Amino acid sequence: MDISEILSRIRAHPDYYRMGMIASHLGIVRGTSRNNRKIRGIEVVHDQKVIDNIINDIKQLTGIIEVLVEINDGYLQVGDEIVFVAVGGDIRDNVFPALTKTVDRIKKEASRVTEIFED
Repeated sequence: MDISEILSRIRAHPDYYRMGMIASHLGIVRGTSRNNRKIRGIEVVHDQKVIDNIINDIKQLTGIIEVLVEINDGYLQVGDEIVFVAVGGDIRDNVFPALTKTVDRIKKEASRVTEIFED
């Protein structure tokens, strides 16, 4: 996952001049589960068609110009990158909620994650 390259793609957008900000999210595999069990890694699968639909939906929101998503599937270890989301738009009042909505929907609608515990 080359974050600099992804941000360069946003900057190359023909409507970049309309953007007042780019907000991003980088999800990584953490070492503990929500209930505090030690994790060795995760097995993750994303549905690209669902992600594409989410991106299209988010681009329809007020002020949103570009949405880019990069994902890693398969077995990932603690510290590995899972997903990177970048949203470019006019003002933070539009961009931050769009970023949150994108991340939440990917996690809920397009991701299957199995945690692999140490014990």
